[in-house]
Amino acid sequence: MLYHLFDWITQHWSKSTFPGSGMFQFISFRVIMALILSLIITTVYGKKLILFLQNKQMGETVRDLGLEGEQQKRGTPSMGGIIIILGILIPTLLFANLDKVYIRLMMLCTVWLGAIGFVDDYLKIKSKRDAKAKGVDYKKSDSDGLAAKFKLFGQVGIGIIIGVTLYFSPSVTVKREITSASINDVLKRGEKKIKIDTILIDGKEHVFANVKSQVTTIPFTKNHEFNYAQLLPKRLEDYAYLIYIGVVIFIVTAVSNAANITDGLDGLATGISAIIGIGLGIFAYVSGNIKFAEYLNIMYIPNLGELSIFIAAFVGACIGFLWYNSYPAQVFMGDTGSLALGGIIAALAIIVRKELLIPIFCLAFFVELCSVMIQVSYFKYTKRKYGEGRRVFLMSPLHHHYQKLGFHESKIAVRFWILTILCVAIAIATLKMR
Repeated sequence: MLYHLFDWITQHWSKSTFPGSGMFQFISFRVIMALILSLIITTVYGKKLILFLQNKQMGETVRDLGLEGEQQKRGTPSMGGIIIILGILIPTLLFANLDKVYIRLMMLCTVWLGAIGFVDDYLKIKSKRDAKAKGVDYKKSDSDGLAAKFKLFGQVGIGIIIGVTLYFSPSVTVKREITSASINDVLKRGEKKIKIDTILIDGKEHVFANVKSQVTTIPFTKNHEFNYAQLLPKRLEDYAYLIYIGVVIFIVTAVSNAANITDGLDGLATGISAIIGIGLGIFAYVSGNIKFAEYLNIMYIPNLGELSIFIAAFVGACIGFLWYNSYPAQVFMGDTGSLALGGIIAALAIIVRKELLIPIFCLAFFVELCSVMIQVSYFKYTKRKYGEGRRVFLMSPLHHHYQKLGFHESKIAVRFWILTILCVAIAIATLKMR
């Protein structure tokens, strides 16, 4: 909103009338302002929201899992993901160009998944209150919140919206420089609706094909671009959007659920998300900058610059929330925050065409999700075969396994952060490692 206001001012008034109004034309300035404002919202006003949740008795109910320190968490306010969502949306609304399709899509993704998580958290709290009103001892159960099928329906729904928007929106394109390759060579890659642009770079003219296609990046390969249309026979290439949308749905659902599973220790999911957000911010910057894209020999994606404002707000919100969520946590994000964080990370990775790198920079989420799948599958298999369920881990998700081994939860969280830093560094290195 402020961006549009000052844009109108610079067009209709002299800059001397409103000194400093021209600063809003610079993305770097708005990125810094978004980061600062998100930190202020989550740290200063976050405390007030925590007190509000405490007064409304929005406390967490802890199941007795035999883990050290779990009973101290009883009554800690949940639904703190509202703080993160406000820390993302308010700076984005104020400092980003809301006309850009990527900004609108990310804001919708944040609100959509945050709303699903909010309903889930509220229903859990309502179950607790109903039990208390009846004078019954309440025991937390997975069935207390939103039914799994409704969660899945919501995740699939936003996945469809993201996939359809990115595939069919005319504002979503990739620019390819045409040098020795001809237009026909570009067409052979399954890319259509080509528009030619001439762009000056360091005083030299470069010719680009403005291509409407869904290309992604394959890590560690020389020919590092892959078009989803190549998965189909030539006669079916026009239906590539079905595969692409299916992939988007799978990624959004998987990453949002993985983030939800990971949110089991103080500061664990929050810190991991902040680190991943920084990595995705670097990807967005180099892919949206024509000079860096040419130097790194990666695809140039126009209009990604504004996305850096959203990412700055995302990182700032995670770091600010960590002020209260680090051990010992004063607030939990709940599904309100974890589903939103996972969905945001998935959507950003898809937009910057780095979705195949998710198993690398989201390795912490990936192993947490796999540990649950392995544990459940092996338990069911051994129960069917031997009549007694057996376990691979002492407890799943994986962070609880380490708790059972005697590691303090703050040590587990920090080590997961370090692992994520390493993985994000490796993912960034793939820009040149081929």
